[in-house]
Order: sequence, then structure tokens, then C-alpha cells
Amino acid sequence: MERYRKKKEPNINLRYNTLSAFIYIAGIILLMQLFNLQIINGASYRETSNTRLTRESTLYASRGNILDRNGNILATVDMTFSLEMYKTKLENKVLNDTALEIIKTLEANNDSYTDTFPIKINPIEYTFTNEEKKNKWLAGYKLSEDTSAEEAFEYFKNRYEIENEDIGDIRKILAIRYRISSEGYSATKSLTISNNISRASALTFTEQSDKYPGITVGQSSKRSYPNGRLASHILGNINSITAEQYKEEKDNGYTMNDIYGQTGVEYVFEPYLKGQNGIRQIDMSVDGDIVNEYIEKEAIAGSDVVLTIDANLQRITEGALAATISDLQSGNLRWR
Repeated sequence: MERYRKKKEPNINLRYNTLSAFIYIAGIILLMQLFNLQIINGASYRETSNTRLTRESTLYASRGNILDRNGNILATVDMTFSLEMYKTKLENKVLNDTALEIIKTLEANNDSYTDTFPIKINPIEYTFTNEEKKNKWLAGYKLSEDTSAEEAFEYFKNRYEIENEDIGDIRKILAIRYRISSEGYSATKSLTISNNISRASALTFTEQSDKYPGITVGQSSKRSYPNGRLASHILGNINSITAEQYKEEKDNGYTMNDIYGQTGVEYVFEPYLKGQNGIRQIDMSVDGDIVNEYIEKEAIAGSDVVLTIDANLQRITEGALAATISDLQSGNLRWR
């Protein structure tokens, strides 16, 4: 027994020594790699990290079409563009100039934008947009109740360090600067300047991105009905998802920003019409310039739904029904 134990001990020691040597070598390699990352190339990596931001945005899937039995489109989607603004390391003057250029571009293409600044100028008269809420709003900025609209206007002009002389330009800058301070935005959470801009504006902001730091153009789809209200009671309607619906559907890929079928075919076939959203990655410098943009996950459009109704027959039927109701209401037709 003693002889057997002595024969085993050298083998055990050999394996132990081999394992120990392997661990030491692996440790040395890791230490060398850490030294390389933190000491030799540390400054370079830190500079790259500090000058580049990665943002993730949702690519909303197109909702499926609804067709009649003959393939005529009853409900479809139109592509829409939104304008988003992210926080970047810009000086006040650059931010103000950017805000002015954004508004001018939108107005040149007859695009609307969200403007919540509660003071308007018409043409050079300063007035509050809501006199009833004026005092509460002034108190929120520690301004006295007797502060005039012009004085409040000057207060915000100085607050945002706006150096422009033209009153109209100042008012346009305030439209964005006020929303930034009241609603907030960050390097990862955007401020929506406009939910629906024209293709011309979308192209300008995309092709001249260096002129609009922090600005990105998002794409989404909007439901449209080529035949107007035809079969509207059958098709139903869609709207923003409710809190209750989101609670039930969040595990199925829905977000609080999604739309959801509320009635009719839109509601019944919601799981098929919805589609699957995708993910877009955007690499940007701290100055707001887009460095790289790529699709991490493609959006999958929703499925089309084909109904058994005939659009032409439905149109004739609804027209006849409307005419009969009109005759009854005018007294030209009586029940017998």
C-alpha cells in the first residue's frame, strides 16, 4: 500500500505544477493586456470614447394593408418622417444658430413644428398666449405677476444667451430652446421637433447633417384610407396604445409609443397587422455629427388582411343608404 502511494505522488505533483504554470502564464498575459489597454493605449481609447456616442433608435414596422376580396386597398400606410434632436456638447451660440437654421428649413418647406413658448409677437406686440395660466407660469420662473410679455421675452432671451438682433429670429430660437429646458433631452433621449416633416426637409437634414448637429431624421408609417370613410364601421380605427393594452402586450414586443387597433378589423387582426419593429444604431460625435449609421435589426412589415367584402358593392350600398336617410330626413320619402 505504501509503495502504491509513493508511485502516485509524483503524478499528482506533476499535474499540480502544470496547472499552476498554466494559471501563472494566463495571469501574466492578462496583466500585459491590461497594461496595454490602460497605460500604452489608454489615452487613445479614452479620447475615442469621449468623442463618440452610440444611440439606439426604433425602426417602426409598416402596418399591414387591408384589402377587399378583389385586392382593392381599403387601408394602407404612408411613410412619414420625424425630426429628432439629441443633446450634444455645443456652446450656446452654436446651439442657438442651429435652432434657427432648423426652423428656417422647416418653414421653407411649409413644415410645422411644436412650439410651446407662451409668448407671441404680432407683429411687434408682445402678448401671452394664455392669460389665465400666465401668473402660474411666471411664478414658475420666479417672475412677478406684473411682468409684461415683453419683459418675460427679454428674460428668456438673456437666459439662453441669444445674441441675434431680429425679433422674429429670436422668437424662432426660443421655440426650440424653451422646449429643451422645459421638456429635457439627453445624448440618448431625443426631443421631437416635428412628428411629420416633408420629404424635402428630410433630405436636407440628412444630406447636410454637419450643418445640423444633434439632428436625426426618423421614419415611421401613418395609416391612410384611400377610399375615405368607405366601410369605416368594418375597418375600425387605430390609436395610441392604452396603458391597459400595453400592460397586456408588452411581452409581445409593444412599446408605449406604438399604435394599436381599437375597433373593427384593425382590432381583431392586430397581431397580424402589427409587424415587428427593428433597431437602428447611430454613432455620433459629441459635436452631433453622424459618424456611422447601420441597421442592427431589420423591421418586418405586418401581414396584409384580405376581407370577403366587395369595395364597389359596398360603395353602392352605402350611397343608396345615405340617399334614403337623406330623403327621409327631408320629408321626400315616407315609410308606408
